[in-house]
Amino acid sequence: MTSLVLTGLDRLLAEPSLQEKFKGKVAYLCHSASVTNQLEHGLIAMKRVFGNRLIKVFGPQHGFVTDVQDNMVETTHYKHPFFQLPVYSLYSETRIPTDEMLEGIDHIFVDLQDVGTRIYTYIYTMTLLMEACQKKGIEVVVLDRPNPIDGLTLEGNILDLNFASFVGRHPIPVRHALTMGEVARMHQKYWGGKDCKLTVIEMKGWKREMSFEDTKLPWVMPSPNLPTIEAAYTFVGTVLYEGCNISEGRGTTRSLETIGHPGIEAFGFHEKLKPILAKANLKGFVLRPLVFLPTFQKHAGVPCGGYQIHVTDRKSFEPWRLCQYLLREFYKELGSDFKWKVPPYEYEYHKEPVDLINGTDKLRHWVEKYQDEEAYQAIMKENQTEFQELRKSILIY
Repeated sequence: MTSLVLTGLDRLLAEPSLQEKFKGKVAYLCHSASVTNQLEHGLIAMKRVFGNRLIKVFGPQHGFVTDVQDNMVETTHYKHPFFQLPVYSLYSETRIPTDEMLEGIDHIFVDLQDVGTRIYTYIYTMTLLMEACQKKGIEVVVLDRPNPIDGLTLEGNILDLNFASFVGRHPIPVRHALTMGEVARMHQKYWGGKDCKLTVIEMKGWKREMSFEDTKLPWVMPSPNLPTIEAAYTFVGTVLYEGCNISEGRGTTRSLETIGHPGIEAFGFHEKLKPILAKANLKGFVLRPLVFLPTFQKHAGVPCGGYQIHVTDRKSFEPWRLCQYLLREFYKELGSDFKWKVPPYEYEYHKEPVDLINGTDKLRHWVEKYQDEEAYQAIMKENQTEFQELRKSILIY
C-alpha cells in the first residue's frame, strides 16, 4: 500500500529527528481512523516509539474506538485491557480535559481524521484541549491529516457567535477547507489559543486540490455514520437534517447520503423539485428517488420516501446550498408533518438545534418564509471577506 501523502503520524514514525524533540511524558488523542498508511492503529505505533513514556490516551466524540452513534451519547473513561493505559473520554461528563486528566503530561499528540465541515466536532475537541493545555504549559502536537473534501473549496455562511455550541465554536464557514493543523494555528493566532505551546507536524505530499482518493491513503470511518468518502461530501449539507424530522439516512448503509421522510412520495415530489433546483442552477449531483427503511434513530422501522444524493461533479457540487433548498421544499411539502428538532442539542438547552447547526437563525427564517436566492446569498456573504483574510495568514500548504 503506497500513499502519495505522508500524514503527520507517518512522518513522526519515519523521522527519528522528530521523535527526539519530545523528551517527556506523552498522551495521544485518537480514534479508529488514527491509522498509519499501512492501516496499523496509531496507538500501537506510538507505543513502539515512546514506550512507557506514553501514559494516557484520549478519545473524542464517538469514543476512542468510534463505536458510539449519536449526539449527546457519552463515552466513559476506562483502562484499556490490551494497552493497559487509561483512556479518557472528551465526550463524557466534560468536553474539556480536567487537571487530573492532564496531570503528568508534557506533550499531547492530536491525531484525528476530520471531514472538513464546521458541524463536525473534532476541531472543537482540539481547540478546547489547546485552551486547557495552555494553562498547564503542556505542548499540543497536531499530527496533521488531509481535509478529505479538499483544501480549496469554501461554502456556507460564517458562524454567528451568538449561536456558538459544540457543533460550532469558531467563526468559520460550513465547508472551511482547512486541515486540523491549520485550524489549530488559526485558534492559536485569533481565537484564544495564543499562549498554547503548539507544534504542527505537517504532511508531506498533500496538495490543497486533493480529494481523499488522490492521497492514496486508506479511508477508515472517522465516525460511525460516514462509511464512504462520498458521504464526507454530502455530509456538508445533509448534517443540516439533524435539526428536524427529515431522516439523514442513519440506520441505513448509506447514512448522510440518503434523506427522506415517511410523508414523502419520492417520484412525485421529484417532479416538483426538478424545476426549482434547475432555476437555482444547482448541479454536480443526481437525486435518485428511493424508499428506505431506517433500522434505528428517526423513523426506525417506517418506510421513508426520499433520495440518495449521488455526487457527479465534486467541483460544481454545492451540498450546503442544495440541502438548504431541499429543506425549504420539504418544509413546504410536509406542512404540519414537518417538525423542527427541539432542545437540547449538543449541550445547548435553549436555542433551536437547527440554528446551532446553521450557526444563525436567519436560515431557518429563510426556509419558513420561503425566501429566494437573493436572500440566501445575503446570508452567505456576511463576514466572508474577513474570514478569508484570516485564513490566508495561517495556511500551511
